[in-house]
Amino acid sequence: MHGFSPVPLGLVLLAASLVAIVSRRLRLPYSVGLVLAGILLALAPVDAGIPLTRDLVFNILLPPLVFEGAMQMAWRDLRRDLLLIILFASLGLVLAALLVTAGLHGFFGWSWLGAGLFGVLIAATDPVAVLAAFKELKVERRLSVLVEAESLLNDGTAAVGFSLLLALAGGDAVTPLGVAGTLAWTILGGVLAGLVVAGGMLLLARPSKDHMVEITLTTIAAYGSFLLAEHFHASGVLASLTAGLVVGNLGLVHTISPAGRGHVVAFWEYAAFLANSLVFILIGQQEAHHARDIATGLAGAAILLVLAGRVVAIYPLTALAARIPPRIGLARVGVARIGVARIEGRHAHVLFWGGLRGALGLALALALPDSVPERGKIIVLAFAVVAFSVFVQGLSMPWLLRRLGFLRQG
Repeated sequence: MHGFSPVPLGLVLLAASLVAIVSRRLRLPYSVGLVLAGILLALAPVDAGIPLTRDLVFNILLPPLVFEGAMQMAWRDLRRDLLLIILFASLGLVLAALLVTAGLHGFFGWSWLGAGLFGVLIAATDPVAVLAAFKELKVERRLSVLVEAESLLNDGTAAVGFSLLLALAGGDAVTPLGVAGTLAWTILGGVLAGLVVAGGMLLLARPSKDHMVEITLTTIAAYGSFLLAEHFHASGVLASLTAGLVVGNLGLVHTISPAGRGHVVAFWEYAAFLANSLVFILIGQQEAHHARDIATGLAGAAILLVLAGRVVAIYPLTALAARIPPRIGLARVGVARIGVARIEGRHAHVLFWGGLRGALGLALALALPDSVPERGKIIVLAFAVVAFSVFVQGLSMPWLLRRLGFLRQG
């Protein structure tokens, strides 16, 4: 590949290791340290030749992050709030996207298409950023599940909205029935791909007692499920999420050998560390190139609109959930006792402020075709929102969690 050299890439990995050491000593969020390191590397004569693209984020870096996060998530913790999480990830995302879209169109005269594309790509909280932030903090388990699971699930809704708007940009006809069908397939196809691939890999792993084979098969489960779902236009994130839940809740308990469990977990922790490091350093390098562009009044207005969108996505739905009797819905028909449990106001505050944005939104913005109105402005505003998310929300998150009493002791 033109411009690629292993030497600067090695320097990037060395920088990530040094940042991890320094961040822990200074009690600085690791993701913030990585972005700062990326900015410094961008100012130095070092170029790894790795552009921050949609294909890099989606096909290479996102699957291990989603898989590892889901593998560590217990189903018994997830199912208690699954209906509420689905509500946030579907209706909440739509409300947030609509508010941002209306604001850009009404106050700044953007076209409906350009405003809608930015509203959708920025409304979804980024699993890369959220998983990175909560992994390094000893957060109360239920809150961690709420925030992380929402960031993983809302990708499906955002993917459908984004693809539909791109179809409109290309002149294709869009119907309500087509939208419903696309949404259903995006979700169900992703879950099905995860179940099929992870189930097949666990069947192959059962007779093996070799931890190298077990690691390889879980790698196939993570990437294979993602790529299979994306190939059939379903949600790769939901596929890797499902595969991770299957491996973590069934494979590690019943299929993978006792001697291999520690190796599998350690491998995926390292894979997630590597992917996170590369993502945030690349974000920092890109932010350095856009620093002058994002320091504008429009960028500040976009940040306020995104925060307002997050308000309407969280607080009204939290109030609605408080009126729903606990353990209803699917619990009554015996589907794994899935239900909805009430959450406190302090949970809602963290859900609001913890709705971080990162590489996913940037990758979608950079992948927009040149024919999209306001493409250049969309990219600049996406970088502005991500910069605010990393440096303001990311740095203040430990203080907020400590103030609200969510950090576990020990």
